[in-house]
Amino acid sequence: MGNDVTCIDVDAVKIEALQKGKVPIYEPGLGELIESNVNEGRLTFSCDTKSAVAESRIVMIAVGTPPSQDGSADLSAVFGAAREVSEVAPPGCVLVTKSTVPVGTAKKIMAMLEELGRSDMAVVSNPEFLKQGDAINDFLRPDRVVIGADSESAAQTMQELYAPFLRTGNRLILMDVASSEMTKYVANSFLATKISFMNEISRLCEKVGADVELVRFGISTDSRIGDKFLFPGLGFGGSCFPKDLRALIQSGQSVDCELNILRAVANVNEEQRALFCHRLKSYYGSLKGKTFGIWGLAFKPRTDDTREAPALTVIDWLLEEEAQIRVFDPKAMAKVAQQYGDRLTYCPNAYEALAGVEAALIVTEWNEFRRPDFERMKSLMKSPIIFDGRNLFSPDRMRERGFEYFCIGR
Repeated sequence: MGNDVTCIDVDAVKIEALQKGKVPIYEPGLGELIESNVNEGRLTFSCDTKSAVAESRIVMIAVGTPPSQDGSADLSAVFGAAREVSEVAPPGCVLVTKSTVPVGTAKKIMAMLEELGRSDMAVVSNPEFLKQGDAINDFLRPDRVVIGADSESAAQTMQELYAPFLRTGNRLILMDVASSEMTKYVANSFLATKISFMNEISRLCEKVGADVELVRFGISTDSRIGDKFLFPGLGFGGSCFPKDLRALIQSGQSVDCELNILRAVANVNEEQRALFCHRLKSYYGSLKGKTFGIWGLAFKPRTDDTREAPALTVIDWLLEEEAQIRVFDPKAMAKVAQQYGDRLTYCPNAYEALAGVEAALIVTEWNEFRRPDFERMKSLMKSPIIFDGRNLFSPDRMRERGFEYFCIGR
């Protein structure tokens, strides 16, 4: 949109790679977007905070807020970045928290700035709502932009910044800082709740002979419910939902407000992965020496992110059971290899991952897995058995093709 942007990080290796045009994560379209803006001279990468911040009207803090041992968000990087910015930021600079932070964080940053003699700066909460795999579209065409500001001039600055993205409708929501900080946590926790709710219903469907996919369709046509985040499976993972859910639960505890529904959401999510593993155990008994092929390692399609991915839970369990594992993922293989080394066999394609296996385990719903050559699969596998954690196929059609097919809630 014509702004000049400098991306700052303490990781010199990452910055050097970005300067050479190498993007450290997989996100569709991101590489091309970076290249075009670098070539136009609007986008630069640096480890030098002082020179970049000294000329900036707006500084966004987008550092990690990993969970502490008790589940609360570790804000040390946020406060460290804010302190560093305060040393060189020009008067009137707007400091924006993009990181997901609990209620009260901006207030604490403002108090710190005042102690440092920087009461001329404003602190704004502007949580991000980007889906991995579709982040660019989410940013360019946001369904809403939330801005929490207690300063009228800072709010005006943020409105000017986002105006080009909101030309087709007024989807900018102004609120106080505390409500903005809460909004991000509540949004992620509610979506996580929908997922755990459907996973719990899938268990009941199996017990009573109902088909959870038909139930899902039946309720999703109700406009009050909608059709998003209602797919049963192996539960949610990634860098946001698990972390934010735990942090919100901990926030409630800190003010003597027990969030019982959210605790149940977290418990159901953990149980859902365990149920998948127990189903394998109940079918085979001992898994020692048996080989399984896993399709999908990333926590969701269209990303290489494996943080809290269900696949890692399944892999860890299979290794404890002394099974052999062949794996394939279109984008996340390198990251998993860094973690597991030679304990797994990494395959160049989905079919190679099935060579000589007892069963195929479908863990991530990549589109590449939706229309496979089933006859080729059968010719490679010891037995035509599939444990599908994402309900990619029709149980009736799989039986017709000669497979033993185990899925979720059907």
